Amino acid sequence: MRTLICGAGIAGLALALRLADLGAEVTVVERAPGPRAQGYMIDFFGPGYDAAEAMGVLPRIKELGYAIKEMAYLDESGRRRAGLDFARFARMAEGRLVSVMRPDLERALREGVEGRVDLRFGRTITHIDNRPDGVRATLSDGTVFDAELLVGADGIHSSVRRAVFGPEERFLRYLGFHTAAFAFTDPEIHREVRDRFVLTDTTEREMGLYGLRDGRTAVFTVHRAADPALPADPRQALRTEYAPLGWLAPRVLAHCPDPSQVYYDQVAQIEMPEWSRDRVVLLGDACQAVSLLAGQGASLAVAAAYVLAHELAAGGTVADALARYQDRWHREATEKQQLARQGAEWFLPASRTRLRLRRLALNLARLPGLERHFAAGLVGKPSTAIQHLTSSPEPLGR
Repeated sequence: MRTLICGAGIAGLALALRLADLGAEVTVVERAPGPRAQGYMIDFFGPGYDAAEAMGVLPRIKELGYAIKEMAYLDESGRRRAGLDFARFARMAEGRLVSVMRPDLERALREGVEGRVDLRFGRTITHIDNRPDGVRATLSDGTVFDAELLVGADGIHSSVRRAVFGPEERFLRYLGFHTAAFAFTDPEIHREVRDRFVLTDTTEREMGLYGLRDGRTAVFTVHRAADPALPADPRQALRTEYAPLGWLAPRVLAHCPDPSQVYYDQVAQIEMPEWSRDRVVLLGDACQAVSLLAGQGASLAVAAAYVLAHELAAGGTVADALARYQDRWHREATEKQQLARQGAEWFLPASRTRLRLRRLALNLARLPGLERHFAAGLVGKPSTAIQHLTSSPEPLGR
């Protein structure tokens, strides 16, 4: 099966890996000139963890992962106000959890497809001719590509979705936050953070820090913003927005790099009634973005890729396979989106009262008997979607 994937992020690479395992002919095109270095730390667990294990890439992800001792909330003077022992968090996920930087997760998947798929950086799709029996895509370098399936795995601002399904505003739900991430070198801050995930215990805006193995410190920020429009100068916007924070924040902001080295975007979800049209299908954040409030976007992307590949190899027509993929996975994505919206006040409190309630909840989570209830509110219902794919799919011949 000749497949063209637009997007060499987590979703696109996971699908490329699984399709390559099944014998498909896969080409991946990516707008960026090379692998992206920007991104933040994620806790990788749930169905994506199961899918990565099934694809044999989990050992490499663990190798690239980090041993985080605790998540700690510190006030303006650097005093610990609340937190969660990561061993306890891992138990909530039954031990099946790894903390990993998003670029490193992409790296593990990219290593898995090297020499097995045609990976082309610095390319975009400029035109799509979508038909019931196939799809023709014109690339920015003039190449005309005929495929049996085109997969839009190009993120929340998907150009494939826009070309085939319509403008972004039809599907994007802005959640009222902006987020950013960058990394810098400061040995003193690195020693202060060490092997913890440290966040400011603040309202309206929050900064998180964690030390990387190369001596750098990674920064994650999120703040409330009524206007979804992104700033022209992300660095200046961050320095202005987070100036009120105490503790290490002023020093961190002084290290903020050139805007080209800063990841900055709005926090939003994508909600769509249909994920495919003829021979074009969407994957990952392009159709099911849950937002960082859910904390499981990478896991859902890897799992959805595994499900899509399974359905394509399960027999029947391509149209049938795409319908089964959406039917099987839409409910999973919707449940996590709802969880994210419900937990927005927990993620970033808007008032001091809400902040104190979060501290209380984290402290109560340490009490016997409350751990399971806390886990359900934090990560949602356990998923057995990948384990239920028990049948052995047929090879997708070239």
